Amino acid sequence: MFELCHGEKRTNEIERCYHLSPNDLVVMPSPDRARNLAAHPDMRVEWFAADHRFLLNLLPSNNYGIGGSISLNRNPVIPLSEQQATHILSDFHRLRDRLQFRNLLFYRELMGSLCLTMMYDIFEAHAQRDASDTQSDRAAYIVRQLMDLLATGTTRTERSVSYYAERLHVSPKYLSSTIKRLTGYSVVSYIDRYTVPLLVELLNDHRLSLTQVSELMNFSSLSYFSRYCTKHLGCSPAAYRRSLQPKG
Repeated sequence: MFELCHGEKRTNEIERCYHLSPNDLVVMPSPDRARNLAAHPDMRVEWFAADHRFLLNLLPSNNYGIGGSISLNRNPVIPLSEQQATHILSDFHRLRDRLQFRNLLFYRELMGSLCLTMMYDIFEAHAQRDASDTQSDRAAYIVRQLMDLLATGTTRTERSVSYYAERLHVSPKYLSSTIKRLTGYSVVSYIDRYTVPLLVELLNDHRLSLTQVSELMNFSSLSYFSRYCTKHLGCSPAAYRRSLQPKG
């Protein structure tokens, strides 16, 4: 058995405690919020950690993972069947076994594909856990509506909090505080999560010039476009394009 408390000691947030059993999976997008861990001496675990942005950038723009983080913020524990536990442990082991081959030309792409397989196995287990989730309060409704709106691809041209607040008929302040309270992340972070895969898709299309990509994404200037890419992709648009060329 294992117990953990999850949450921040803030006036408007209650710290929650969870008891873990054999074959339970814990998915924590914000591991720094875990505290007061208490494990039985016989407990054994296998764990996987990766850069959150790297994992998010692997996913298509319309993905279960973004909306699913709302549920995981409320409860990060996913009970697994024996078969699900076997699959996810196999995913972990494949990743562990390939970590050492950093000299491969397509190492990053290989690790990305293995991570993506793992994430979809986790999504499946998570979706089954939440199949009966029927939350209907206003705050949860607003969060779901925002995710549905973001999933339509609007972030390609619209990335301001005020735009989405207006579409959802709430104030920007209410939208920001509600999203942060229920998910642990800001509205801007969700907008970026949907924007980056769309940006990558356009950058991968060599028929488009960088200026055309910037215009299609409705950036106000090429310099802002470059700064946005550097922040979210780790390099400039031109450097990203060069990285797509065969090495050697």
